[in-house]
Amino acid sequence: MSKKSLFAVVVVVSLAAAAQGGEIKIHEWPCVFIPQEICGLEIPVVMDVGYWVHVKDQDKLKIKLQQKSIHEYEGCTDMVVETNFNLSMSCTITPTGAVGGKYSCSVNPPDIDAPGGTTTLCAKLKSANLGDQPGGKKNVKVATIKIWVVPR
Repeated sequence: MSKKSLFAVVVVVSLAAAAQGGEIKIHEWPCVFIPQEICGLEIPVVMDVGYWVHVKDQDKLKIKLQQKSIHEYEGCTDMVVETNFNLSMSCTITPTGAVGGKYSCSVNPPDIDAPGGTTTLCAKLKSANLGDQPGGKKNVKVATIKIWVVPR
């Protein structure tokens, strides 16, 4: 078969296939078994993109409370947040019982826009009961903070 004849067969087959959406209708497969596109068939691929947030260097985050007055302590740390949605952050603090008092925490700024940013997490202790621990102890774990996020 000459090149011109082969080309004519391919054109006729292509036109015949193009006329039928989503199917192939030919009486004979072209010379060699060549893959043929099913004309008009396009299958969309979709997915649901979930919410994602990540605090960088989590293992390095720690808040060291510093004394502000005899029974008041506070400390802060910066958090780098990566996210794929605009979010509002908040925190809760749970005392361990090692040192009694009134604990609180805050996030400033609480709102982070995608793709992320830096926020400051602070902890405060008021009315600290310093008699709960012997003097001179270092790095006593007095509370744990949990971070909460919600889309905004």
